[in-house]
Amino acid sequence: MPVRILTALLVCMALAAATARAEEVDCLTTEWKLLGANHKVCVYAFDDPDISCVTCYLSQAKTGGIKGSVGLAEDPSEFSLECVQTCPTTLPASLPKTKKVFSEGTSLVFKDTEITRIYDPKRKTLVYVAISRKIISGSPKNSLSTVVIK
Repeated sequence: MPVRILTALLVCMALAAATARAEEVDCLTTEWKLLGANHKVCVYAFDDPDISCVTCYLSQAKTGGIKGSVGLAEDPSEFSLECVQTCPTTLPASLPKTKKVFSEGTSLVFKDTEITRIYDPKRKTLVYVAISRKIISGSPKNSLSTVVIK
């Protein structure tokens, strides 16, 4: 049994290493809470790990209160995504059609926000889709952004 747990932990660590890390740009309070942290919307930036000069910005609702302060709250599936090309770039020779480029937990264990990059070769466009995933039941909420490579 301990070998299975160790294997699962190593796989999770490898997947986390393969996706981009987000940098918090700033947070804005949306609701003041008497006890614990305020509810807020935070803006994060991350660079596509495979494509130079493409940066995505994700705004996401964060739950405050006492549970939010100690990391036990489940954040709502409310987010927005915008990806931009910040300088001229070329695509790698072997670009997979679909790849998860970002993942962040939005609850203690069971829920996360994932951003997947889809390449549309006919239009030379990178399509980034943000979705919320939950082990028990997912959410249809999503956000989309595109970057045309010229």
